[in-house]
Amino acid sequence: TLAGAPHPSPDLSPEQQWDAIPVGAKWQIFFVISMLELWDECGGGEMPHYMAGRQPGKYPPFNLFRENVHFVLDLFDPFGFHKNMSAEKKEAGLIKEINNGRLAQLGIFGFLCADTIPGSVPALSGIAIPYSGDPMIPFEGQFSYF
Repeated sequence: TLAGAPHPSPDLSPEQQWDAIPVGAKWQIFFVISMLELWDECGGGEMPHYMAGRQPGKYPPFNLFRENVHFVLDLFDPFGFHKNMSAEKKEAGLIKEINNGRLAQLGIFGFLCADTIPGSVPALSGIAIPYSGDPMIPFEGQFSYF
């Protein structure tokens, strides 16, 4: 970290690594995610909202930010590889991206279950690192950093 504290050990489970991250770093992560979500909600100043006709999965470009603040790559097609793709290939790619995202979510929650509930995911029993904390505490009423 910038304060000189060591980063969490890679020997820890992901849940233990999150617990070991300093509070300021957690707030920084939440802030960046919040700003990206806000940019998406506003359509980057040039695209309609995703509930008002924008293609699902197409993140707005950072043109307004690039012109007024500093250079930054776009999150959707940062190098322009897909701009000449046919509509059919783009549609197939979108379906693949959505399915990969769903599979990633299942995988993350599979590991979360395997780490917190021993034997709940038999395929991960030799891989999971037991975690005795409560990974769902941010979603409960008593969650507070203060």
